[in-house]
Amino acid sequence: MKVLGISGSPRRDENSERMVKEVLSTITCETEFISLARKKIGPCISCLGCIEDNICKVKDDMSELRQKIVAADAYVIGAPNYYSMINGLTHCFMERFYQFRHQEGKGVSGKIAVAVGVGGRNGDPVVDNLKTFFQYNQIECVGAVSAQGVANCFICGYGESCKVGAVHMFFGPGTKVNEETTPSLDKQPEKLEEARELGRKLDARLQGFAAAT
Repeated sequence: MKVLGISGSPRRDENSERMVKEVLSTITCETEFISLARKKIGPCISCLGCIEDNICKVKDDMSELRQKIVAADAYVIGAPNYYSMINGLTHCFMERFYQFRHQEGKGVSGKIAVAVGVGGRNGDPVVDNLKTFFQYNQIECVGAVSAQGVANCFICGYGESCKVGAVHMFFGPGTKVNEETTPSLDKQPEKLEEARELGRKLDARLQGFAAAT
């Protein structure tokens, strides 16, 4: 049994990646982590080239990822919340799963997954997007976790003065950007443990599958 972890953040070593890795950390079977950062993955172009064989004909980094997606028994997919929806890079990745929407879903149908969302306020919209995505592809979502990440406005240098930024929007005018006010996963130990518990839950399901075969 193998679990494929995917971080859809365009940045490495940030909160989406950390949360996905927390889920993977308590899984005893084989795991692999992939970041979509710096990968070239375009949207589905609706060419219908995948109809006959469930293989996308667009040539980019999704072609190599496809092999890993098909080989995995379960997925842990995490992404950031941009404008109250999943970010564009992850959405392109999701769109390309259209190649599996034929031939009875051959390639991904019947597998299981965990959804991970991170956002400046929370990752709830991302979790909702991922749950719908899993449902479309007949992938069972066994659980989800949503955490607060760090909005870019806390690190851009103008967070305190910008009246349209996340600092003012989420925390109110006059908020100072400092270690105390800047959100951090380290300030949310319950979310980190929730992620690890989801890993245990996913692992138990996979162990059950292995015992039944």
